[in-house]
Amino acid sequence: MSQEMENEVKTLGFSPASKPDIGDALKNGVRVIPVEIEDQMKEAYLGYAMSVIVGRALPDVRDGLKPVHRRILHAMNERAWRSDRPYVKCAKIVGEVIGNYHPHGDSAVYDALVRMVQDFSLRVPLIDGQGNFGSVDGDNPAAYRYTEAKLEKIAEELLRDIEKETVNYSPNFDDTKEQPDVLPANFPNLLVNGSSGIAVGMATNIPPHNLQESIQAVIAVIKNPEITIPELLKIMPGPDFPTGGTIIGGEGLLSAYHSGRGSIRIRSKVEIEENKKGREVIVVTEIPYQVNKRTLLERIGELVNEKQIEGISEILDLSNRKGIRVEIHCKKDSNAQVILNQLLKLTQLQVSYGITMLAILDNKPKIFNLKEILVAYSLHRKEVIVRRTKFDLDKAEKRAHILEGLKIALENIEEVIKVIRASKNAPEAKEQLMSRFVLSEVQAEAILEMRLQRLTSLEVQKIIDELEEVRILILDLKDILSSPNRVSDIVCTELLEVSDKFGTVRKTEISLESVESSGFNAEDLIADEEIVLQITFDQFVKRLPIDTFKRQRRGGKGIQGLSQKRDDIIKIMKSAMTHDNVMFFSNVGKAYMMKAYELPQASKEARGKSLKAIIGLGENEYISSVFTFREEDKHKDLLLVTKKGFIKRVELSEFANVKKSGIIAIGLREEDELIAVQSVIKGDDVMIFSRKGLALRIEMDNVRAQGRAAQGVTGMRLAGDDAIVGLSKVVDGDDIFVISENGYGKRLGFEEFSTKGRGGKGMAFLKVGEKNGSAVGVSSVGSEDEIILVTQQGMIIRTEANQISKMGRTAVGVRVVDIKGTDRVQDCTVIGESKEK
Repeated sequence: MSQEMENEVKTLGFSPASKPDIGDALKNGVRVIPVEIEDQMKEAYLGYAMSVIVGRALPDVRDGLKPVHRRILHAMNERAWRSDRPYVKCAKIVGEVIGNYHPHGDSAVYDALVRMVQDFSLRVPLIDGQGNFGSVDGDNPAAYRYTEAKLEKIAEELLRDIEKETVNYSPNFDDTKEQPDVLPANFPNLLVNGSSGIAVGMATNIPPHNLQESIQAVIAVIKNPEITIPELLKIMPGPDFPTGGTIIGGEGLLSAYHSGRGSIRIRSKVEIEENKKGREVIVVTEIPYQVNKRTLLERIGELVNEKQIEGISEILDLSNRKGIRVEIHCKKDSNAQVILNQLLKLTQLQVSYGITMLAILDNKPKIFNLKEILVAYSLHRKEVIVRRTKFDLDKAEKRAHILEGLKIALENIEEVIKVIRASKNAPEAKEQLMSRFVLSEVQAEAILEMRLQRLTSLEVQKIIDELEEVRILILDLKDILSSPNRVSDIVCTELLEVSDKFGTVRKTEISLESVESSGFNAEDLIADEEIVLQITFDQFVKRLPIDTFKRQRRGGKGIQGLSQKRDDIIKIMKSAMTHDNVMFFSNVGKAYMMKAYELPQASKEARGKSLKAIIGLGENEYISSVFTFREEDKHKDLLLVTKKGFIKRVELSEFANVKKSGIIAIGLREEDELIAVQSVIKGDDVMIFSRKGLALRIEMDNVRAQGRAAQGVTGMRLAGDDAIVGLSKVVDGDDIFVISENGYGKRLGFEEFSTKGRGGKGMAFLKVGEKNGSAVGVSSVGSEDEIILVTQQGMIIRTEANQISKMGRTAVGVRVVDIKGTDRVQDCTVIGESKEK
């Protein structure tokens, strides 16, 4: 403190070290009160900071709204600019909000209104806009004199029952109106639409979530207060952004839901396709939340021009009102997967998203975990239901009181008329009625205001019936107030109504691989169901539910299994369970592995997703065989068979570290290819089958296991242009099923083939001729099993194995599928109870 100030303080009667008492100073007539500048700065800044934190920048945990959004919705509701009314100019809405509730700039109010209209900003838009409200390209909205708006139907759920004293009100800035402190909020808006804001010394960034999942999570918390966050994550596994995309980073997600802070990565939804010229095209159909598409494309263009990314020939933005579609065309000899990896690293095709779940509770900022948000919201809804019930009860009791007075008057109508006629004026009549019939002032007034038409017999009965209904209602309302369980049930019922009416499917995918790496078992979120995997000649893969294929009798035409518009055919088909490990073996002898549920699910007409975008396939490499197994199968060995008849036994444990990038499974000789893979154990026999109808049964105990890089040994000696087409394990009680390219098939017994040593030429299992064609698929089947066949033109038939006749080794077989024109059978798979298959 300066010397001059010290002297001044002393003259006022204070010591420099002491803090002045303002009250004493004012009593002494002092007009200037000296204070420490540090204290004044602290006090003033804290006042400003709390004003920004509570009154501007952060949402309330109960309705998920900041004051400006709440005031906009309340103003529109007050003026009846609701979903069933015509649109009004946004200028009118902004003026109403500024004039009555929000004394800030018009641009701040209009910007907040615009965001509530944008379907790429909010998961569930709260305002229905008409006009230009901006775009995902960063285009500015039109001025508020041009645009129009009204409330969305779902926004009315936030305001539902607000007129029934369900929330507290406070005076507006000039004490001329009342405004709600919070909205009743009949859905958890904070989670559904998220929120972002920068206050003083703190910021919030809550991602949007799926409406149905959020409501189910609230109901779960209400019904089981002891529920844990991992259990909640089975209901709502992560954010659901309005722009879709894929969430990467399970550890950051779990951190955010457990502690309130975490970081995830959002990746664009990208497919690698081939154009008519056979060149690869990277197609982007969804981009990360809050990413400007135009800026993203400009950045990609800069990287191409600066030659930081090479191999891109052109970039096309084909987006329209139906959705985003950006095509990045690759040059002839470039690898699309390599280019995509570079784009993910250098552009906003993949971004980091920090989560901070900060909101206001009891006028104080607090960081919430997921369960705390759900609990806070559920308590708010319970309070709203209790206050609404009290309001309805008070109204019902008042109505019952009046009806009871009217009933007394109607029962004594002659005397009531006599009392009224004898009175000089209305006040005297009211007094006389009150004293004569022991009525309250309200009842007496109601009798005096009663119209003569109420004296008819029908009207009298209506009053009696209404009184009975109101009494029943009062008992019900009192029961609700006395029963916390009924309050909870009402909350859940009303939430489910919103979920059923406004719920939509999830847009954002969650990378299960990243969730697993964080210690969370992703398989808990997925049902273990039977599926069919399909791989096309162009190396597109998909999985389909087994119910996709309806049963038919043998000889049927089948159903279309792939869109005929695409110049591609199904090459491999395999039955599996969603929790299975799937190993893909390629023609060059490499193995790749992933979970079945990680494969894209699609309709039977869809092409699926390119395997090049999923696993690291090289040039001229394609998948030739698919093998599925569970953890309990790891003690088994694998038998690998090549096109030229070589076999190799290798322990399954050798493939423990197989990833999507792949490892060597077998060393191949020149011009040979890996054809089929089968699991074997000690004591097994296997059979290998050739195109020209020869089969060899080999005892596995005579084939020793080798390392992954070994080339194997001779299994079957082939003549001329013959090649191996199938491999099957000998299963007691099962038969061999064989299908030829012209649709003829048969069953025959394993017992018809004696066990031989490896290296033999084999025995006939099929008479190959012009009628039936070469063998294309062989498998073991049980009597209760079913067979699915696929043709080159994509037709699929599902039939029961016992419908196919059992015949001898040299028989042609019976027609299993009706082949048309130049079509041919491509592959078969067996489904059924037999775990060995």
